[in-house]
Amino acid sequence: MSFDLNILNPQQKEAVVNTEGPCMIIAGAGSGKTRVLTYKIAYLVESGVSPFEILALTFTNKAAKEMRERISRISPESADKLWMGTFHSIFARILRIDGHRIGFDRNFTIYDSDDSLSVIKQAMNLNNISTDSVNPKSIQSSISKLKNRFITPSNFSAKNKNDFEKKVSFVYNEYQEILKKNNSMDFDDLLVKPIELFNMNPDILEKYQERFKFTLVDEYQDTNRAQYILIRALSQKYKNLSIVGDDAQSIYKWRGAEIQNIFDFETDYSERKIFRLEQNYRSTKKILELADDVIKKNKKQIEKNLWTENDEGESIFLVENMTDREEGLKTAKYILDEIQKEKYNFKDFVVLYRTNAQSRALEDALRMQKIPYVIIGGIRFYQRKEIKDLLAYFKIVVNHSDSEALLRILGLTEGIGKTTTDKLKEISNSSGISIYEVLKSISEYSEFSGKLKTRLYDLYKFIEKYSYLLDEMKLTELTRGILDETGVIRELKNENTLESEERISNIQELISAIAEYDDSLENAKLEGFLQEVSLVADIDTIDNQKNAVTLMTIHAAKGLEFPVVFITGLEEGLFPGNNALIQEEELEEERRLFYVAITRAMKKLYIMYANQRYKFGTPSYQARSRFIKEISPLIFDKHIKYEGLKTFNTGSNGSRAKQGRSIQYDFTGFNNKKKVEEEFDNDKFPDIRKGVTVSHETFGKGTVLGIHGKGLDKRAEIYFEDIGLKKIVLKYAKLTINNIE
Repeated sequence: MSFDLNILNPQQKEAVVNTEGPCMIIAGAGSGKTRVLTYKIAYLVESGVSPFEILALTFTNKAAKEMRERISRISPESADKLWMGTFHSIFARILRIDGHRIGFDRNFTIYDSDDSLSVIKQAMNLNNISTDSVNPKSIQSSISKLKNRFITPSNFSAKNKNDFEKKVSFVYNEYQEILKKNNSMDFDDLLVKPIELFNMNPDILEKYQERFKFTLVDEYQDTNRAQYILIRALSQKYKNLSIVGDDAQSIYKWRGAEIQNIFDFETDYSERKIFRLEQNYRSTKKILELADDVIKKNKKQIEKNLWTENDEGESIFLVENMTDREEGLKTAKYILDEIQKEKYNFKDFVVLYRTNAQSRALEDALRMQKIPYVIIGGIRFYQRKEIKDLLAYFKIVVNHSDSEALLRILGLTEGIGKTTTDKLKEISNSSGISIYEVLKSISEYSEFSGKLKTRLYDLYKFIEKYSYLLDEMKLTELTRGILDETGVIRELKNENTLESEERISNIQELISAIAEYDDSLENAKLEGFLQEVSLVADIDTIDNQKNAVTLMTIHAAKGLEFPVVFITGLEEGLFPGNNALIQEEELEEERRLFYVAITRAMKKLYIMYANQRYKFGTPSYQARSRFIKEISPLIFDKHIKYEGLKTFNTGSNGSRAKQGRSIQYDFTGFNNKKKVEEEFDNDKFPDIRKGVTVSHETFGKGTVLGIHGKGLDKRAEIYFEDIGLKKIVLKYAKLTINNIE
């Protein structure tokens, strides 16, 4: 054995060496599941299994890359022979090899969300469905959900009932027809089409069953129905299936994940073995005990008891803020304080939020304090206009049937406008040929002028030229040739603006990415590069070398860890979201999301909420999240330091305070004796004033935010911890005063 199994704890080792038959590894947060997966693969190879017979499926390129690098260190000769990657990349690879059996050329294009939406609109137009009456994105989302559940157009057509579902059915069928005509697939098709391939061609399924005698699946709790079907099909013959997962981290129901898959594993495979990884190597005892306390409120879960030998750790900070602006300012202040006190780097911090909209106030505060930050989930590099423009040229050179790419290029070509493209689409649809084929024989169509025919045929010759050169030139040289001939850089230089300079930098970065891809493979092909970039996820773009605070949604943070974590927006209707307030299943998923957020923290955790948050341009009063109220008193008293409303200055020291504005909230009452006497003259409720905490027998504990009126008509705005803001007439209120400041 060329590697040491003694580095594993007893539970990890047992999971690694049990290689025969179905095996479920329940891996709690931070319990070393990646190590177990990589060691299990290495152990299989050391035990005589060929790397060619092992299939490892992950959910992110980042996870696949990390596993491959670890295997390279343990078993260098095995790493390059393994089929290891994301579900979508592995099954795209299978479709490149055998997709012709269901009518697709190996050079098919993978459409991103924007390209897909464009085809949806085209399909709606062909079915006379107005984009004003039905949102195309709603139809796109519905079709995606259907595909994740492996519901085909014909299956859905037989079931749909209401008017919207009928429209979805018409569009779904037309959408798939257009994709097929364009020799293209969307992201979801990379899971649906392999099932169709296997169902229609049992010999192909048998080939891959025989090839992959051992299948390992990471993050099994995140699988959807289509992925479940594929895993079952491939492992059916030998049943050497090892799945790793944690039901407590199932947070992707909204994109089709079915937590029931992991719950059903025991019944699906009666001969299965179960191993539990319960030792956490990531977090402090205090953080882990809070996470455990949170997740145990869920009724539906696989039993596990996480524990750690790590230090007790620092107290968890629970921070109340008057507004979302103060939440941002306090976040910035605490980051600076932690850097000063503990010598952290900016990259050691992550600020998590439930929705992308929350980032605005946080960004404002970080900029104000000159704190560098990066946002994960903004406009991706490959979604930027100048990059998509160039990728369109690359796509049409590889796949002549990709009409979406060709239409984008036509829109970039001088002298060709909407009237021309509409005519080309009309000819294409009526004759049943691609737009590219129309260009090839453009001289035969009297609808176009001689000058226009020349321009269109020149574009056809350009595509033909570089299609021929695909196999004649190195990839980097080929793409540089396309770039030079299109004249994109030249046009941007002529603009001579800051925006054009940034676009040129982005294009140069694209060429660098192509060169890097070209250098990494012996025979790199353009279609391979296009597939790789089409499957890039947000998590794959994280730059661990950049010293900046990371801002991201909790969903995007899964699989990551940071020394210091801020979880913001713990308010009812936000976290948990509104849907979770009426559906128990949704609430349990939101609670799992909170658990995932907590377990990203290694050393320090801040949990924050605001009493007031701007929504749709107006201030909205918030009630703190039920997740905070659910924390057991024992955990709260032992591990949590509560920071309530108080006078607050954004600066961590005098010099820093001068750089940004400070925010002050005064709850100390009135300091001027004369003013006090005037204010409370003939006042029946002199002790109830701004800043006082009170108790109400129905509404619970609250803080007085404002007073209006006098005498018996005196009213108070009171923020109650349990229900939010209430306006109360004091003579009817029966309030008990808790303190007078």
